[in-house]
Amino acid sequence: MRRRAIYAFCGAVLTCLVVTGAVAGPPSGPSNPEVARLGQDLKGLLGTAHWRHALWSVLVVSLDHGDTLFAQAPDSTVAPASNMKLLTTAAALRELGPDFRFRTYLVTDGSVDGGTLHGDLVLYGTGDPGLSDRFFPSRTTPFEKLADDLLAAGIRTVAGDLVGDASYLPGPLRPAGWDAADLNDHFAPAISALSFNENVVSVRVHPAAKAGAHPSVESIPDHASLDVDNEAVTVTRSSRARLWIDRRNPTDPILVGGTIARGGRDAWRELTVSDPAAFAISVFRTVLEDRGIEIRGTDRVVRDPTASLVGSSEISAPSSGTRRRTRILAHLVSPPLREYLAVVNKRSNNLFAELIFRTIGRVETGEGAPVQSARQVDRSLTDLGVDMGPVVQLDGSGLSAGNRVTTGTLVDVISRMENSPLWGEYWATLPEAGNRRELARMFRTPAAGNLRAKTGTIDGVSALSGVVQSRDGERLAFSMVVNGTPSTSRAKRLENGVGARLASFTRGPDAVLPESIVRLPPPPVPVDSAGPSRHIVTSGESFSTIARRYGLTLDELRQANPYVDPLRLRVGSRILIPAAPDAGSRTP
Repeated sequence: MRRRAIYAFCGAVLTCLVVTGAVAGPPSGPSNPEVARLGQDLKGLLGTAHWRHALWSVLVVSLDHGDTLFAQAPDSTVAPASNMKLLTTAAALRELGPDFRFRTYLVTDGSVDGGTLHGDLVLYGTGDPGLSDRFFPSRTTPFEKLADDLLAAGIRTVAGDLVGDASYLPGPLRPAGWDAADLNDHFAPAISALSFNENVVSVRVHPAAKAGAHPSVESIPDHASLDVDNEAVTVTRSSRARLWIDRRNPTDPILVGGTIARGGRDAWRELTVSDPAAFAISVFRTVLEDRGIEIRGTDRVVRDPTASLVGSSEISAPSSGTRRRTRILAHLVSPPLREYLAVVNKRSNNLFAELIFRTIGRVETGEGAPVQSARQVDRSLTDLGVDMGPVVQLDGSGLSAGNRVTTGTLVDVISRMENSPLWGEYWATLPEAGNRRELARMFRTPAAGNLRAKTGTIDGVSALSGVVQSRDGERLAFSMVVNGTPSTSRAKRLENGVGARLASFTRGPDAVLPESIVRLPPPPVPVDSAGPSRHIVTSGESFSTIARRYGLTLDELRQANPYVDPLRLRVGSRILIPAAPDAGSRTP
């Protein structure tokens, strides 16, 4: 994922580090000529990029032998880009657990009488980033479920306001370390406890029927309450048209200007929303009204915990009496955390990473600000045995240019997790080389289907850290990060060469291997990597064929997808895949 950021490096110092970075063999025992040859090959690969002001920091360690196979400036602190997600996801598994689930509530302190809720209806978020079509059949499916639960409870009218409560995580919407130039782009959305559609919206501009008129401007999803300044003009088809959709910063109105040809194609742009909670309840209001539920009040947002119904009240079960107390009317439960962590590492999704990061701090300390969350990640990984001394963590995603880590720390995290009971869960979140939906690189090399690693890219930075098996089956943990590169694409080609070389490494026929080489965990059932429990419908498939593929009955698949018509499956639709009954807690 390409990012813009600004880095200042001291050329003389970094050049010295690159030149003097030593290739280290095993710390003890006789030297192995194959290990020496590996070091020469890797040093030669990295040396092909003659970048005067770049720093390569690389470390390769055998998880089975325990020796260092290659090291180049492994203790230098570098900006890790999205490799910071390796720390966030490891701490999340340890502190929250793979089965942790987010919850979103409809609450009120009003009373229900004759189908009318006398009071406000509050949509209360606790940081779930998955209220979108990534884990549901459509964007609005989660809101439709909440609306149906209200109808089932007999509520047809809300006399009060519709409130979006995002007070559970009152931290900044936009981390201070993020580049302001990125904040309109989909990969840098605002971070809110109440998020919807991953806090992005698509703007569609359609030409008017006659020249001289303003084109129409729509949003997807509908009714997103966008603030739009439409100055564009429709022109004849023979005229030269040039339309632009822009915004200086996420809190400004969207500017639509220029010209668009009558009868021509629509223009599109995806933008982050300025206020996620306001965006969520604007769409939720439309869903409620479509379901026949009237909202008499206005929309408003709560961010201050002291102003929240939940912040100082005990939530109880629904009731229809006159006693004023905060109670739950309906709620949603997210998929397990393990599936969200796959989105973080395989899709490098920054919103998922940041909300999980802040949830770690909120759950452990009662505060979800980045500072508290970073302290909890530090504490968790220090308890695991990782040296966190060199780490500077400003966010959970790695998008901030000010994050710092060493490749020694990244390898240490992988090594320590490999010795923990959570290794299988952690390893399964990493993208697989040669897989076009995960890490398509290194296709048709020994690394394909073997190497698993997290990528990282911001301006001037490229990173790849993970684990690969050698030709002998030996597991190698590695991390390579370059700072100051003028070409991240070329840096990634070098990373591909290193990964393939590690996969083909052998200590030779006379090498003494450990008594028992522990193989990497088997890969999970191959489903769409954007969400491990989803299946993307292809041509010719039916509910029956999908159920058979995953070892489910037709009823089990239907129960998991109550909003999907089995007789009207569309190619590209997303189907939720529940765990098979005989699979225990295994995630398909």
